[in-house]
Amino acid sequence: MGSALITGTSSGIGWAAALEMSRLGFHVVAAGRSEKRTMRTVEAIREQGGSAEFLPLDLASLDSCRTAASAFVAGGRELDVLINNAGVGPVKGLTRDGYEIHFGINHLGHFMLTHGLRESFRPGTRVVQLSSQMHHRANGIDFERLQGIAGSFYGLDEYAVSKLANILFVRELARRDPDIRAFSVHPGLVATRIIPWYVRPLVRLRSLTPAQGADTAVWCATAPELAQRSGLYYSHRSVAVPSAAGVDDGLAGRLWEFSERACGLAAAA
Repeated sequence: MGSALITGTSSGIGWAAALEMSRLGFHVVAAGRSEKRTMRTVEAIREQGGSAEFLPLDLASLDSCRTAASAFVAGGRELDVLINNAGVGPVKGLTRDGYEIHFGINHLGHFMLTHGLRESFRPGTRVVQLSSQMHHRANGIDFERLQGIAGSFYGLDEYAVSKLANILFVRELARRDPDIRAFSVHPGLVATRIIPWYVRPLVRLRSLTPAQGADTAVWCATAPELAQRSGLYYSHRSVAVPSAAGVDDGLAGRLWEFSERACGLAAAA
Protein backbone atom coordinates (compact mmCIF):
# COMPACT_ATOMS: atom_id res chain seq x y z
CA MET A 1 0.00 0.00 0.00
CA GLY A 2 1.38 3.38 -0.98
CA SER A 3 1.05 6.44 1.21
CA ALA A 4 -0.42 9.84 0.35
CA LEU A 5 -0.16 12.91 2.54
CA ILE A 6 -2.88 15.47 1.78
CA THR A 7 -3.33 18.90 3.34
CA GLY A 8 -6.70 20.48 3.97
CA THR A 9 -8.80 17.32 4.04
CA SER A 10 -11.54 18.41 6.42
CA SER A 11 -13.82 19.58 3.59
CA GLY A 12 -14.06 20.41 -0.09
CA ILE A 13 -11.45 19.29 -2.61
CA GLY A 14 -9.13 17.88 0.03
CA TRP A 15 -11.90 15.76 1.54
CA ALA A 16 -12.86 14.38 -1.88
CA ALA A 17 -9.23 13.75 -2.83
CA ALA A 18 -8.57 11.91 0.42
CA LEU A 19 -11.51 9.57 -0.06
CA GLU A 20 -10.62 8.87 -3.68
CA MET A 21 -6.94 8.21 -2.91
CA SER A 22 -8.10 5.77 -0.25
CA ARG A 23 -10.38 4.02 -2.77
CA LEU A 24 -7.34 3.67 -5.03
CA GLY A 25 -5.51 1.79 -2.29
CA PHE A 26 -3.41 4.50 -0.63
CA HIS A 27 -2.91 4.94 3.10
CA VAL A 28 -3.98 8.55 3.63
CA VAL A 29 -2.20 10.90 6.00
CA ALA A 30 -4.74 13.66 6.53
CA ALA A 31 -2.86 16.79 7.58
CA GLY A 32 -4.81 19.63 9.09
CA ARG A 33 -5.13 22.24 11.79
CA SER A 34 -8.33 20.94 13.43
CA GLU A 35 -8.12 17.38 14.72
CA LYS A 36 -11.87 17.27 15.29
CA ARG A 37 -12.77 18.23 11.72
CA THR A 38 -9.98 16.24 10.06
CA MET A 39 -10.80 13.09 12.03
CA ARG A 40 -14.22 13.08 10.33
CA THR A 41 -12.36 12.46 7.07
CA VAL A 42 -10.16 9.81 8.67
CA GLU A 43 -13.22 8.06 10.05
CA ALA A 44 -15.04 8.25 6.69
CA ILE A 45 -12.04 6.58 5.03
CA ARG A 46 -11.94 3.85 7.66
CA GLU A 47 -15.70 3.27 7.31
CA GLN A 48 -15.21 2.54 3.59
CA GLY A 49 -12.50 0.01 4.43
CA GLY A 50 -9.49 2.26 3.92
CA SER A 51 -6.52 3.22 6.05
CA ALA A 52 -5.92 6.75 7.32
CA GLU A 53 -4.41 8.80 10.11
CA PHE A 54 -4.37 12.41 11.31
CA LEU A 55 -1.26 14.61 11.21
CA PRO A 56 -1.38 17.97 13.02
CA LEU A 57 -0.43 20.80 10.64
CA ASP A 58 -0.97 24.56 10.72
CA LEU A 59 0.25 26.05 7.44
CA ALA A 60 0.21 29.53 8.98
CA SER A 61 3.16 28.48 11.17
CA LEU A 62 6.50 27.46 9.68
CA ASP A 63 7.37 25.73 12.96
CA SER A 64 4.22 23.63 12.65
CA CYS A 65 5.08 22.71 9.06
CA ARG A 66 8.58 21.71 10.13
CA THR A 67 7.26 19.65 13.05
CA ALA A 68 4.65 17.87 10.93
CA ALA A 69 7.23 16.90 8.32
CA SER A 70 9.65 15.69 10.99
CA ALA A 71 6.94 13.58 12.60
CA PHE A 72 6.19 11.84 9.32
CA VAL A 73 9.86 11.28 8.47
CA ALA A 74 10.52 9.90 11.95
CA GLY A 75 8.02 7.13 11.22
CA GLY A 76 10.44 5.73 8.63
CA ARG A 77 7.89 5.41 5.83
CA GLU A 78 8.32 6.40 2.21
CA LEU A 79 5.88 8.95 0.82
CA ASP A 80 4.47 8.16 -2.61
CA VAL A 81 2.21 11.19 -3.06
CA LEU A 82 2.03 14.65 -1.52
CA ILE A 83 -1.04 16.71 -2.41
CA ASN A 84 -0.65 20.31 -1.25
CA ASN A 85 -4.32 21.24 -1.33
CA ALA A 86 -5.06 23.45 1.66
CA GLY A 87 -5.34 27.16 1.15
CA VAL A 88 -6.93 30.39 2.22
CA GLY A 89 -9.14 32.47 -0.04
CA PRO A 90 -9.34 36.24 -0.34
CA VAL A 91 -9.00 37.63 3.19
CA LYS A 92 -6.64 39.98 4.99
CA GLY A 93 -4.11 39.06 7.63
CA LEU A 94 -0.63 37.80 8.45
CA THR A 95 0.75 34.38 9.32
CA ARG A 96 2.42 33.71 12.67
CA ASP A 97 5.75 34.39 10.96
CA GLY A 98 4.63 37.79 9.70
CA TYR A 99 3.99 36.98 6.04
CA GLU A 100 0.98 38.12 4.01
CA ILE A 101 -1.55 35.40 4.72
CA HIS A 102 -2.12 34.14 1.17
CA PHE A 103 1.58 33.91 0.38
CA GLY A 104 2.34 32.47 3.82
CA ILE A 105 -0.28 29.70 3.79
CA ASN A 106 -0.83 28.92 0.12
CA HIS A 107 2.85 28.93 -0.81
CA LEU A 108 5.34 29.27 2.03
CA GLY A 109 3.77 26.74 4.40
CA HIS A 110 3.61 24.15 1.64
CA PHE A 111 7.18 24.98 0.58
CA MET A 112 8.37 24.29 4.14
CA LEU A 113 6.32 21.11 4.42
CA THR A 114 7.54 19.76 1.09
CA HIS A 115 11.16 20.48 1.96
CA GLY A 116 10.81 18.76 5.32
CA LEU A 117 9.28 15.66 3.76
CA ARG A 118 11.92 15.16 1.09
CA GLU A 119 13.84 12.63 3.19
CA SER A 120 10.80 10.36 2.83
CA PHE A 121 10.53 10.78 -0.95
CA ARG A 122 11.55 7.95 -3.22
CA PRO A 123 12.38 8.19 -6.94
CA GLY A 124 9.07 8.91 -8.63
CA THR A 125 7.30 10.45 -5.63
CA ARG A 126 4.62 12.82 -6.90
CA VAL A 127 3.99 16.31 -5.55
CA VAL A 128 0.68 17.82 -6.63
CA GLN A 129 0.20 21.50 -5.85
CA LEU A 130 -3.26 23.04 -6.13
CA SER A 131 -3.14 26.41 -7.89
CA SER A 132 -5.77 28.41 -9.79
CA GLN A 133 -6.39 30.19 -13.06
CA MET A 134 -6.54 33.28 -10.84
CA HIS A 135 -2.75 33.31 -11.14
CA HIS A 136 -3.26 35.10 -14.48
CA ARG A 137 -4.25 38.17 -12.44
CA ALA A 138 -0.66 38.46 -11.13
CA ASN A 139 1.97 39.83 -13.50
CA GLY A 140 4.81 38.99 -11.14
CA ILE A 141 5.84 38.93 -7.47
CA ASP A 142 6.78 42.05 -5.52
CA PHE A 143 9.08 40.51 -2.93
CA GLU A 144 9.09 43.72 -0.91
CA ARG A 145 5.37 43.37 -0.18
CA LEU A 146 5.21 39.79 1.08
CA GLN A 147 5.40 40.77 4.75
CA GLY A 148 2.51 43.21 4.86
CA ILE A 149 -1.26 43.12 5.06
CA ALA A 150 -2.99 42.76 1.69
CA GLY A 151 -3.60 46.11 0.07
CA SER A 152 -6.10 45.05 -2.59
CA PHE A 153 -9.85 44.57 -2.24
CA TYR A 154 -10.35 41.49 -0.01
CA GLY A 155 -6.78 40.47 -0.88
CA LEU A 156 -7.67 39.34 -4.41
CA ASP A 157 -4.35 40.48 -5.88
CA GLU A 158 -2.38 38.83 -3.10
CA TYR A 159 -4.35 35.61 -3.56
CA ALA A 160 -3.43 35.68 -7.25
CA VAL A 161 0.26 36.12 -6.36
CA SER A 162 0.11 33.07 -4.10
CA LYS A 163 -1.41 31.00 -6.91
CA LEU A 164 1.35 32.18 -9.26
CA ALA A 165 3.86 31.15 -6.59
CA ASN A 166 2.31 27.65 -6.56
CA ILE A 167 2.98 27.22 -10.28
CA LEU A 168 6.52 28.61 -10.07
CA PHE A 169 7.28 26.39 -7.08
CA VAL A 170 6.35 23.26 -9.04
CA ARG A 171 8.32 24.41 -12.05
CA GLU A 172 11.46 25.01 -9.99
CA LEU A 173 11.04 21.84 -7.90
CA ALA A 174 10.91 19.78 -11.09
CA ARG A 175 14.04 21.51 -12.39
CA ARG A 176 16.00 21.04 -9.16
CA ASP A 177 15.02 17.43 -8.49
CA PRO A 178 14.44 15.27 -11.59
CA ASP A 179 13.58 12.27 -9.39
CA ILE A 180 10.38 14.00 -8.25
CA ARG A 181 7.26 14.23 -10.41
CA ALA A 182 5.72 17.63 -9.66
CA PHE A 183 2.47 19.04 -11.01
CA SER A 184 0.43 22.20 -10.45
CA VAL A 185 -3.32 21.99 -10.92
CA HIS A 186 -6.22 24.32 -11.59
CA PRO A 187 -9.16 22.38 -10.07
CA GLY A 188 -11.88 24.43 -11.74
CA LEU A 189 -14.50 26.57 -10.05
CA VAL A 190 -15.55 24.67 -6.94
CA ALA A 191 -18.00 26.09 -4.40
CA THR A 192 -15.84 25.60 -1.31
CA ARG A 193 -15.20 27.79 1.72
CA ILE A 194 -12.22 29.35 -0.05
CA ILE A 195 -14.62 31.36 -2.21
CA PRO A 196 -15.70 34.57 -0.43
CA TRP A 197 -19.24 34.49 0.94
CA TYR A 198 -20.31 37.43 -1.21
CA VAL A 199 -19.41 35.53 -4.42
CA ARG A 200 -20.82 32.08 -3.60
CA PRO A 201 -24.44 32.79 -4.70
CA LEU A 202 -23.13 33.93 -8.10
CA VAL A 203 -21.03 30.84 -8.77
CA ARG A 204 -23.05 28.07 -7.12
CA LEU A 205 -25.06 27.13 -10.21
CA ARG A 206 -22.02 26.82 -12.47
CA SER A 207 -19.53 25.42 -9.99
CA LEU A 208 -18.12 21.90 -9.78
CA THR A 209 -18.63 19.48 -6.94
CA PRO A 210 -15.64 18.84 -4.63
CA ALA A 211 -15.21 15.40 -6.26
CA GLN A 212 -15.08 17.00 -9.71
CA GLY A 213 -12.63 19.58 -8.43
CA ALA A 214 -10.39 16.87 -6.98
CA ASP A 215 -10.38 14.80 -10.17
CA THR A 216 -7.36 16.34 -11.93
CA ALA A 217 -5.30 16.43 -8.73
CA VAL A 218 -5.94 12.72 -8.11
CA TRP A 219 -5.21 11.98 -11.76
CA CYS A 220 -1.88 13.81 -11.56
CA ALA A 221 -1.10 11.86 -8.39
CA THR A 222 -1.76 8.46 -9.91
CA ALA A 223 -1.95 8.37 -13.73
CA PRO A 224 0.70 5.99 -15.17
CA GLU A 225 0.99 8.13 -18.31
CA LEU A 226 2.44 10.98 -16.23
CA ALA A 227 5.27 8.89 -14.76
CA GLN A 228 7.86 10.60 -16.99
CA ARG A 229 6.40 14.12 -16.88
CA SER A 230 7.05 16.87 -14.38
CA GLY A 231 6.86 20.62 -13.82
CA LEU A 232 3.73 21.33 -15.87
CA TYR A 233 0.39 22.98 -15.10
CA TYR A 234 -2.82 20.95 -15.59
CA SER A 235 -6.55 21.54 -15.84
CA HIS A 236 -9.29 19.02 -16.74
CA ARG A 237 -6.69 16.24 -17.06
CA SER A 238 -4.81 18.15 -19.75
CA VAL A 239 -1.76 20.36 -19.88
CA ALA A 240 -2.89 23.98 -19.51
CA VAL A 241 -1.10 27.18 -20.49
CA PRO A 242 -0.01 29.31 -17.54
CA SER A 243 0.56 33.04 -17.73
CA ALA A 244 3.83 34.51 -19.01
CA ALA A 245 4.90 35.01 -15.39
CA GLY A 246 4.10 31.36 -14.72
CA VAL A 247 6.85 30.22 -17.10
CA ASP A 248 9.44 32.79 -16.00
CA ASP A 249 12.33 30.60 -14.83
CA GLY A 250 14.22 33.58 -13.45
CA LEU A 251 11.24 34.50 -11.27
CA ALA A 252 10.89 30.86 -10.20
CA GLY A 253 14.52 30.85 -9.08
CA ARG A 254 14.14 34.10 -7.14
CA LEU A 255 11.00 32.79 -5.44
CA TRP A 256 12.78 29.59 -4.43
CA GLU A 257 15.70 31.51 -2.93
CA PHE A 258 13.36 33.90 -1.10
CA SER A 259 11.38 30.95 0.25
CA GLU A 260 14.51 29.19 1.48
CA ARG A 261 15.55 32.30 3.39
CA ALA A 262 12.05 32.77 4.82
CA CYS A 263 12.00 29.16 6.01
CA GLY A 264 15.51 29.30 7.43
CA LEU A 265 16.83 26.85 4.85
CA ALA A 266 19.30 29.03 2.98
CA ALA A 267 22.34 27.66 4.80
CA ALA A 268 21.40 24.15 3.73
CA ALA A 269 20.68 25.10 0.11
